[in-house]
Amino acid sequence: MSTVEDPIAYFLEDMAYHGRSQRTRDAYERVLRRFEASLDDGSDLGSISHRDCLAWLSELRGGTAESTVASYASYLHRFYAYMNEVGVFDENPMTLVMEELDEQITTDPNRRDISIPEMETFVQSVKHPLDRALIVLLLKSGIRAGEACNLDLRDIHISDAPVPTGPVRPQLDGRPDSLFVSQNPQRGNETNGEQRGSSNKRKRDTVIPIDGELRQVLIDWLAIRPDPRSTAEPLFVSTARNWGQRLTGSDVHHLVTSHTREQGWYKSGAGAGENVTPHYFRHFFTTHLRDRTGDRGIVKYLRGDVATDVIDTYTHNWGDRVREVYERNIYSLVDES
Repeated sequence: MSTVEDPIAYFLEDMAYHGRSQRTRDAYERVLRRFEASLDDGSDLGSISHRDCLAWLSELRGGTAESTVASYASYLHRFYAYMNEVGVFDENPMTLVMEELDEQITTDPNRRDISIPEMETFVQSVKHPLDRALIVLLLKSGIRAGEACNLDLRDIHISDAPVPTGPVRPQLDGRPDSLFVSQNPQRGNETNGEQRGSSNKRKRDTVIPIDGELRQVLIDWLAIRPDPRSTAEPLFVSTARNWGQRLTGSDVHHLVTSHTREQGWYKSGAGAGENVTPHYFRHFFTTHLRDRTGDRGIVKYLRGDVATDVIDTYTHNWGDRVREVYERNIYSLVDES
C-alpha cells in the first residue's frame, strides 16, 4: 500500500485530471469527508473493513432516504475501487457491501412487478423501428440509457447483416452477433472523434451476446436509420426534430416513458417503485436473467459490475460460457408469429 497523506484529496485531484466537474468533485468530497469523520479515533480510510462501511450506511438509514443511501454507497465504492486500483489501498471493503445492496435493490418488494408475458405484450405494442430496437436492447442487455446513447455502429457486430454496418471494433473480431459496451465514454470527453453528452458508468468493458430477436430489431432499425450528423456513426439517432443527431439520455427517457405511460406503467409524480423507466428495464433484466440462470456472476459480468472473480472466470472464456448461458436463458419478447 502506497503512503498518501490525504487519500480523499488524492482521489479528488485524480478526478479533476479525468475531467470530472467541480460540482461532481464537491459532491464526492462532502460524502467522503462525512464518512471519514464517522470513523473511530485511530482508524484510517485505508485500514477499515466492510463492517465499518456497513455500520455507517446503517446509521444513515435512520434519517436519510434509501435512494440517497444508495448514492452515498456508490460514491464510497468508486473511491475505494479507484484507490485500490492505483495501489494506494490494499483492498476495496465496499465490494461485499455493494453485492448486498444489489441484492436488496433487485428484490425490492415495493417495485412494480412485471412478468415476462406482460413485458412481451408491451414490446408488441411498440411499432416504430427505433423505439422497438432501443427498448428491446435495454431489456435484453441491461445496459443503461446513457450507455445506449454512446453506442456507435462499430460497437455492434451483426453477422451476414442485409444492411451495411461498416467495420467493427477489434474487440468484436471473431465474435459475431455481439455488442461491445465500453467503460471509456465520459460526459464532456471525446470518444471516437465526438464529444459525448453522457457518461458510461460501467466499471469495465463488456461484450454482450445479441440473440436472434435483438438482431432482427436492430436490422429493422438500421434499414431506416437516418444518416448521422456525426462521423462517429452513432447507432441511435433521432428521427424527429433533431434528425440524424445522436440520442441523448433525455431522449431515451422520453421515448420509453411515452410508451410506458400508454401502458399505464408511468404516471407523472409517481415514484420509482411504480414508474417504468429505462432504469426499470435494467432491473427487469437483472432479476429475470439471474432467476433463470441461477448464476449471479454472469449477470454481474453482463451488467458491467466490478468483481475480479467475474473477470477471471468469464472474460477469458466468453465465447463458450457467457454466450451459452445467455442464449439458453434469455427471455423472448418479440413474437413474430
